[in-house]
Amino acid sequence: MAQATHYDVIIIGTGAGGGTLAYKLAASGKGILLLERGDYVPREKDNWDTKAVNLKGKYQTKEVWWDKDGKPLHPHTNYYVGGNTKFYGAALFRLRKEDFGEIKHYGGISPAWPISYEDMEPYYTQAEHLYQVHGLRGEDPTDPPASAPCPYPPISHEPRIQQLSDDFARLGLKPFHVPLGVMLDETNQQKSRCIRCDTCDGHPCLVDAKSDAQVVCVDPALEHPNVTLLTNAYVSRLETSTSGREVTKLIVQRNGGTEEYSANIVVVSCGAINSAALLLRSSNEKHPRGLATGSDVVGRHYMGHVNAVMLALSRCDNPTVFQKTLGVNDFYFGTKDWPYPMGHFSFVGKTDANTLASGAPAIVPNWTLDLMAKHSLDFWLTSEDLPEPNNRVTLNRNGEIVLSYEPNNLEGHLRLTEKLKSLLKHADCHEGLIPMNFFVGQGIPLAGVAHQNGTIRFGRDPKSSALDVNCKAYELDNLYVVGGSFFPSSGAVNPALTIIANALRVGDHLLERLG
Repeated sequence: MAQATHYDVIIIGTGAGGGTLAYKLAASGKGILLLERGDYVPREKDNWDTKAVNLKGKYQTKEVWWDKDGKPLHPHTNYYVGGNTKFYGAALFRLRKEDFGEIKHYGGISPAWPISYEDMEPYYTQAEHLYQVHGLRGEDPTDPPASAPCPYPPISHEPRIQQLSDDFARLGLKPFHVPLGVMLDETNQQKSRCIRCDTCDGHPCLVDAKSDAQVVCVDPALEHPNVTLLTNAYVSRLETSTSGREVTKLIVQRNGGTEEYSANIVVVSCGAINSAALLLRSSNEKHPRGLATGSDVVGRHYMGHVNAVMLALSRCDNPTVFQKTLGVNDFYFGTKDWPYPMGHFSFVGKTDANTLASGAPAIVPNWTLDLMAKHSLDFWLTSEDLPEPNNRVTLNRNGEIVLSYEPNNLEGHLRLTEKLKSLLKHADCHEGLIPMNFFVGQGIPLAGVAHQNGTIRFGRDPKSSALDVNCKAYELDNLYVVGGSFFPSSGAVNPALTIIANALRVGDHLLERLG
């Protein structure tokens, strides 16, 4: 049977934004086409092999981007059904209530959102149920108010992490269980889908027990006969009517050929960087700088957080298998002696010698990589970066992505690092902190784009934003953008749950529009 070419809705991208939106719209009966530039992640033993995943980057795109100095950049990103959620650590935080308002940082102002936390709260609750979040309200001192408890109990700490949590509590902190989207049933491990392995963060789940967008949203959406998925379908540009007011055609490169599709509503959800790139390369006579660019914000205000991985070497060994259960937000909004936000620290998945092996560990005499991995606590530190207009996505003369980024608001991050160092001096059996990106080739700031957001911000003023509060482009009547692009500020927690919740919110608007 011939492939249809016109749909009610076309969604470009199948990650936290696009995949979730497809799930939301699937039961409407409307014709929905999902376009994914990649394929399914192959299910194979290498899914859980740290050498294949971390050292060789087997599943990362081989695409080359460029930095602001014209040097090649090999992005740590993945093009598969489910998007980057196939490889995320499944930490699913709500933004703090205060993050939706204007916040003064030492390095500048984090702007207010055009909607309130209360507007998003019902969708956070829906998102937590959909993505099967395990957590416990009230432990985190910055936890925003919620209309319902987490749908599943928190994932327990293993003994070494529990010891550290007890140490932090003894020092006056309020450590908490990180909200996680994994399908673990600790009361019935024999029937639990999740096996609590050590290759979750940064790896695809071989047993489909991580709440990623493919497993939780795309696969269930495809059970509806009105939903179609095309893989290996790269959207090269969007074309508009002669008036420039609506997208009339999607140009798709697929299986070595060019195909054309159209829809009443077109939703771009390719991640903050690729979504901006698609709009920029879709320039035409009515939109000479690209689609939705009248306010000149498309591509600008790129954010990805100020992130660091720090290894705390301990005299005690750390046999923890699933490490990513503990978080600390006591310094999120600052302290009495420093009244500016610092951010958040928690854990990455447990490192091993393979993960550390791409650098020279000469700074730690008598510690082999294997010994370091067995004795390390592997911290993840996140601070908010601010939306600078010159941190941006552009295209070079060959149409390739250029990512220009200068880290900002660093003082809070440095102070967060010092806070952690000070805490560990008073905790049991620690030698000190070593920055992991000393060991692993590329630093986190530019190549590591897992937290990418901004670039097509939403707002209430078309002079300073590209999208309205429903994430519709001001200048086009049928073009929407979901995914991390819409963020006007980034907060200091993982953006995934906010992307998911917003997709559900926009989904309600689209269902009303579709009738």
